[in-house]
Amino acid sequence: MSQNPSKASKNLRLRGLLSRNRMVLMKYIVPEKEVGAAWQIIDDYLMPFVEEEGYQISTDCRLHPDNDLFRDQERHKIHLDVNEWRCGYCKKSFRAERFLDQHFDNRHYNLLNVKNQSRCLADLCGALHCDFVINSNLLKAKCNPAAAVRNRHLCESLANSCFPISQGPSARRLHELFLRQFCDAHTCSGKAKPFPRGGKKQTNLLYMATSILLMMLLPLFYLLYYLYQRDMKQETQVLRRVSQVGRKAKPS
Repeated sequence: MSQNPSKASKNLRLRGLLSRNRMVLMKYIVPEKEVGAAWQIIDDYLMPFVEEEGYQISTDCRLHPDNDLFRDQERHKIHLDVNEWRCGYCKKSFRAERFLDQHFDNRHYNLLNVKNQSRCLADLCGALHCDFVINSNLLKAKCNPAAAVRNRHLCESLANSCFPISQGPSARRLHELFLRQFCDAHTCSGKAKPFPRGGKKQTNLLYMATSILLMMLLPLFYLLYYLYQRDMKQETQVLRRVSQVGRKAKPS
């Protein structure tokens, strides 16, 4: 039984459309470093203050996890070792992160967060100072005034949408903090630096090593102190005996 030519042609066009859409999606190359840097900056230099205020970021804010096209994929990246990455969906291992990203594009593209108006967080890297995290030496490069103005405008729009001052004291404080933490540095004057308010307290290896060393030396200190006190006590007793013997031997 032959297939209706018009129906066959329609199915062919449909398959071609789906194929082209898939190729467009797969060719949407996302700079993996920028996406990772953006989330690192948000987690380290913004969220500690948001959590301290007990503030809930609205889904209208582009920094909300639900608005990131690749957030779920980023969460399913498992970094086991320097040269070993694992897919959290199917547990397949890869030698480098870029191969894992290619695997996501080829095998798990259907799991992208395409609901609503999800977009790539790397689009906000200009406002969030991703270059500072990726390579701080780039800050020494010649400043582009037009880019600084554009990034500052984007930064201020994020502050307005994520922390509307009409939402109360917490939102006003976070709005002010966001401007100081991220937006003020978008200038060619060189006076302001990104993240002046600091961020998440990172574990300092030197501090840990010093603490462990002190814990190991503390018992030794007490032992030496005990021996010193014991010797001093013994010397005192000897001196007393010598003094008593001297008094007894003294002629009357």
